[in-house]
Amino acid sequence: MDKDAAKWKEAIAKDGLTWTQVSNLKFWEEPIAQQYNVEAIPATFILDASGKVVAQDLRGAELKAKILELLAK
Repeated sequence: MDKDAAKWKEAIAKDGLTWTQVSNLKFWEEPIAQQYNVEAIPATFILDASGKVVAQDLRGAELKAKILELLAK
C-alpha cells in the first residue's frame, strides 16, 4: 500500500523488518487490495487450514475468539 519506493524502503530499514517485503507501489490502486476490499491499514485476514479467508478486519475480543475457535478445530 505504498507509492514512494524510497520512503517504503526507509520504513522497512527503520522498523528492522527482516522478512520479505513486496509492493508494486500502486497505493490504493493495488489490484490485490481491491480484490480483498482493503480500505484501511492495518487490514487483517484470518485463513482456515485450507487457505480460505474465514474472517476479515476483526479486532480485540472478536479477533481472539475467532483465532481460538479455529485453533480448537
